[in-house]
Amino acid sequence: MTKILVADDEADLESLIKQKFRQKIRERKYEFLFAVNGKDALDKILNNPDVDIVLSDINMPEMDGLTLLSKLNELCPLVKSVIVSAYGDMENIRTAMNRGAFDFITKPVNFGDLELTMEKTVKHVSQLHETLKAIKENNILKMYVDENVLSFMGGREFESSLMANESVNATVVFIDICSFTSISEHAKADEVVKLLNNYFDAMVKEIIAQSGYVDKFIGDAVMAVFRGEFHLDRAIDAALAVRNKINSLAPHESDFIFTPKVSIGINSGEMISGNIGSANLRRLDYTVIGDTVNTAQRLQAAAKENQILINEDCFEKVKESFNCKKVGLVNLKNKANPVTVYEVMD
Repeated sequence: MTKILVADDEADLESLIKQKFRQKIRERKYEFLFAVNGKDALDKILNNPDVDIVLSDINMPEMDGLTLLSKLNELCPLVKSVIVSAYGDMENIRTAMNRGAFDFITKPVNFGDLELTMEKTVKHVSQLHETLKAIKENNILKMYVDENVLSFMGGREFESSLMANESVNATVVFIDICSFTSISEHAKADEVVKLLNNYFDAMVKEIIAQSGYVDKFIGDAVMAVFRGEFHLDRAIDAALAVRNKINSLAPHESDFIFTPKVSIGINSGEMISGNIGSANLRRLDYTVIGDTVNTAQRLQAAAKENQILINEDCFEKVKESFNCKKVGLVNLKNKANPVTVYEVMD
């Protein structure tokens, strides 16, 4: 959902906006906030940092729209502004554009034109967020980031976003290729790496298909994270798909025969997401940490070939969607008490 702030001192504009965009409001595509001047708009943005777009008049009391543009450019460079004003002369248009306005619409408002402009602005903002997300998840950039790169990619705002951390509710999946270390004792190094990468490629395709992302590769294991709606269900679907895909692969024949199998642990709940590592070395890993993550890894360690293990909390959330079999009480590393564990069958 796109959050849009409208800054205008015209009393009837709020009702007009709500009428004209009632369908998108009802469908939860747009959410509108309203401010009576630039100062009020800044206060609203401070209380609603997820605002994506600002529609602003120019002539307003206390703080006009052009001053608001300058402030927004300094404080919220990812927020895009569209000026909606009766003062549509070239001087105001050029001033607005020079201060960072994304577009300019003149009054009286043509709501068809306004809707098209908003859709274009929403698309642009979405692309900015996707680009920032991709950069944040790019481990190579994060490991070797320096001040010049940070400045090029957005200065302080980008740098602070790299160092930010947050508590998130998500699902973590650990997938291990069983007995893979035995290959490294018999096969050549390039053969081992090529084979491992082929297995990883097969896994990653199934993870991405369920809108998950690979947090890291750990030896011959994969750690994947799923966020958003139904993240636990999608994680289990991905785990089942990975198991089926790996089971369908032909055995590797060299000096000996290796038939790939996986063991999988899944856990869901609150965890900390952020850049972990050494700022001095500029080696940072954008990852998730916490007891939820640790438990997922220990469930994977307890899993046998072809097993997908979850704890009782996860089972209660998905028991109506997936066929699960109770394994019983299992001792997990660093857990004081045994944990009730279930195996996801299909």
